[in-house]
Amino acid sequence: QVQLVESGGALVQPGGSLRLSCVASGFTLDYYFIGWFRQAPGKERELVASIIGLDGTTIYADSVKGRFSISREYNKNTIYLQMNSLNPEDPAVYYCKAHVDRTDYWGQGTQVTVSS
Repeated sequence: QVQLVESGGALVQPGGSLRLSCVASGFTLDYYFIGWFRQAPGKERELVASIIGLDGTTIYADSVKGRFSISREYNKNTIYLQMNSLNPEDPAVYYCKAHVDRTDYWGQGTQVTVSS
């Protein structure tokens, strides 16, 4: 059974950093699409970053390029989203998604707030 559990959301000051974690179970990280999405109030959910394949091909939204980094840690079956230089456009609920065997699976989300 595929499960995704996010953590790491918090209140951070502008310019600060956070690392989000998504612990996965029920599948291996190597072969499937895994992405971090976010949804702010009144806005549609959007892709922030994704990783796929043995070579770990990554894709980033233009708004986070150079600031965010997605990575995998196999021995913990965990996907990370390192977020640096957080700004007032970044607050949202951040979700982890995996596409496994033609099905999308989502975590419950973790809240990121940016405020001084």
